[in-house]
Amino acid sequence: MQIETLAAVLAARVRAESPLVHNITNFVVMNSSANILLAAGAAPVMAHAPEEVAEMAGIAGALVLNIGTLTVPWVDSMIAAGCAANAKGTPVILDPVGSGATAFRTAACRRILRDVRVSVLRGNASEIASLVGVTASTRGVDAADGITPELEAAARVFALRESCVVGISGDRDLVTDGRRLFRVANGHPLMTRVTGTGCGLSAVVGAFCAVARDCEPVEAVAAAFGFYGLCGETAFRAASAPGSFYSAFLDALHTVSAPELECGLRIAETPA
Repeated sequence: MQIETLAAVLAARVRAESPLVHNITNFVVMNSSANILLAAGAAPVMAHAPEEVAEMAGIAGALVLNIGTLTVPWVDSMIAAGCAANAKGTPVILDPVGSGATAFRTAACRRILRDVRVSVLRGNASEIASLVGVTASTRGVDAADGITPELEAAARVFALRESCVVGISGDRDLVTDGRRLFRVANGHPLMTRVTGTGCGLSAVVGAFCAVARDCEPVEAVAAAFGFYGLCGETAFRAASAPGSFYSAFLDALHTVSAPELECGLRIAETPA
């Protein structure tokens, strides 16, 4: 199946099946991530209490771990939820917000990667670089560098070693499982001017992975990246300032059609 057609199929499944996506995420984006998932058709739940995370992860279609406003107890909850998801075979998406900015953040991500089988590692170039062994600079939780050939090679090696998909956001996104590599050119710069759009992408990746029964995980992640980016492009045509853009973006997530996806996605697979 062509990746453009797959994106349309998975988007339709999310709307039809409304998969439950369990998010242990940060205070900044709880509301926006929930709205983004709802607009796309999924069912969000935000639960981080240690008393319930394992039970919640056990009934979810995907688990999204986001360390944006991390504390040690929250990381403990993430690991408990991740282990429960692993036991059920549920996809686990890790968004390592700000990894590389402080030793605490980086160590927390490495602990999660050690103790949980992560299905997808999704972040910006600086965040991913800090976890795959490449030197990079960061500005708080924002990337200071782009996707270099060195980072691309290290991401491939990491994905193969950890049996996961690595998704790196940038001017042209990169998605790889170590064997296959996709570049996604969809998106708009205004998406970076609205808080939580990157975190929202991780949540949508979770929704797509939850319904990806008949494709490779790397294909589902690339499709989610393309879907999300195209919605950003669609929103910009309706609104060119951050406040109105966010509303238009939610509308696009809710209404983008299969023909629009099949015609508008710019996803290219690079030969290994």
